Amino acid sequence: MASQASLLLQKQLKDLCKNPVDGFSAGLVDEANIFEWSVTIIGPPDTLYEGGFFNAIMSFPSNYPNSPPSVKFTSEIWHPNVYADGRVCISILHPPGDDPNGYELASERWTPVHTVESIVLSIISMLSSPNDESPANVEAAKMWRDSRDEFRKKVSRCVRKSQEML
Repeated sequence: MASQASLLLQKQLKDLCKNPVDGFSAGLVDEANIFEWSVTIIGPPDTLYEGGFFNAIMSFPSNYPNSPPSVKFTSEIWHPNVYADGRVCISILHPPGDDPNGYELASERWTPVHTVESIVLSIISMLSSPNDESPANVEAAKMWRDSRDEFRKKVSRCVRKSQEML
């Protein structure tokens, strides 16, 4: 019998196929596993990431939507809110409840109302406006603050590399 999580994910995938959202595409990594999605995020217009095609894996827990998925870029990306290994660090992907570090309000963290669409739109927003107050990649955050030209060059290399991978 299908779990609540797998039924919900099937519905969200079907909805995204019927009504695609500008800026990304999503599908399953393996048709037999509804809990692992392949996502391509198109660099948003008027940002340093414009023109890039960034691939990521979205992995859902068996208790989705009560717990958030994890998102990890498989394409090279330079951003203050993306760890060096590609893991995305944004508030809505953090477990529900109070932040043990006191940086985020509970209302900014994961809630079961989030969907694949709202997650990816949050990542697109993150690309548009990095949060360097609580960075996952300290070196990228420091470069974003102190050496914007160098940051631009590094992001441009990632964009070019993503276009070559098509």
